[in-house]
Amino acid sequence: MSTGRITIQDIANRADVSKSTVSRVLNSPLIVQADKRERVLATMAELGYQPNQVARSLAGGRSMTIGIVTQNIGTPFYDSVVQGVIRGLNGTGFSPIVGDAMLKQESFLGAAQTLIGRNVDGLILIAGDIPSEKIEELGEENPTLVVAREMPEWTGAIIATNNFQIGANATQTLIDHGHRDIVHIAGPVDHIDAIGRLAGFRSAMQNAGLTVTDDHIFHGDFHAESAATAIQTLADRHVSYSAIFAANDLMAFGARLALHRRQISVPEQVSLIGVDDQPESEWSVPPLTTVRQPGAEMGQAAATAIIAMINGNQPVLPTLGGEVVLRESVQPLATTIET
Repeated sequence: MSTGRITIQDIANRADVSKSTVSRVLNSPLIVQADKRERVLATMAELGYQPNQVARSLAGGRSMTIGIVTQNIGTPFYDSVVQGVIRGLNGTGFSPIVGDAMLKQESFLGAAQTLIGRNVDGLILIAGDIPSEKIEELGEENPTLVVAREMPEWTGAIIATNNFQIGANATQTLIDHGHRDIVHIAGPVDHIDAIGRLAGFRSAMQNAGLTVTDDHIFHGDFHAESAATAIQTLADRHVSYSAIFAANDLMAFGARLALHRRQISVPEQVSLIGVDDQPESEWSVPPLTTVRQPGAEMGQAAATAIIAMINGNQPVLPTLGGEVVLRESVQPLATTIET
């Protein structure tokens, strides 16, 4: 074969397929039979073929990119969703472009609009709190999928967990271990996930006939430092408690450290449960009981769904629930901390 620039026709000849099959592998690989797709991809690798993305965009109207807006890079759960999307896109011909909202609504919307300006073929919005009407506007430009956010008022494509149930399950786990004086370190007061988990906490407590006062609820920001502040605030309020439900694992870690510094042991004196089951949870001291959110699985499902939408097909939108992972940080009631 000539040592000049490799063409699609060269690949077709070598792989013994039509030129149109090679084109489909480049633009919509999932619609090509697996054996032909693998043969074409192997031939491309053998010949060292590098597709010209700009030319493909101009010729086929696609950039072969998926825009991903995450609420906050560096937050373990959101990062696991992004990683799941990236794994799900591997081998499909689509490449991810990631924007970070830095926990700000205006930044979230701005990142999404920037990605649309870069001619992405589809948009995946991870959590965030921009209004549904703004998401509708984004969806007019591109296929748009929301992940890890509950939006009962929106009829568009969404993959999420039930935060009310997460909060109720976490709280019920503590109640089932005999705890009655339970503190909830919640997320931001206006964050949809935090609102759902707090509602689940209140519901489980009420169903058990237990009273919840404002002193037993502290609003953090999903970061560890805010949970450490919560422990100090509980001491300042002289609140008695035997268990803590933190709205995510990062805040559970912060609470654990703050308790340690006050010479309060977990779980001997205070039981502790978080949410997310991030990798460090299993290896903390003691190992953290948590509600597992299947972030990577959500991301992979989102990748498959957005490609289906781009190709004009009905996406599969699974409902993924939260599972309590019981570890040593929760033990039956032995004592109540009085501060």
